Amino acid sequence: MKVLKIAGKNLNSLKGEWLVDFTASEYTSEGIFAITGPTGAGKSTILDALSLALFGRTPRLKNITQTTNEIMSRGCGECYAEAEIETTKGRFRFSWSQKRARSSADGKLQGQKREIAEI
Repeated sequence: MKVLKIAGKNLNSLKGEWLVDFTASEYTSEGIFAITGPTGAGKSTILDALSLALFGRTPRLKNITQTTNEIMSRGCGECYAEAEIETTKGRFRFSWSQKRARSSADGKLQGQKREIAEI
């Protein structure tokens, strides 16, 4: 399995939408890269996003349920994680998301949504 892209929105310290595109020339031309930054910058959250997209959970956080979500950024009403991967069977997009009622920061958590699509 080869990870092509990881994207997310409102996951822990990574508030707002973001994308890491491993197919970009910055990653493919050098052959090696590092994820660096100070404590709380979001390094582990990038890996959490990959885990959420693929498996619907992360190893370092408790289960995300309709009553508990420890990964959604504070003050936000929705979050998502997405990963594009390539395997011998083709390219796939894995998505995970969760919202609060009316996408409001104080709304009740709704059920998680997960999707897998061939791209």
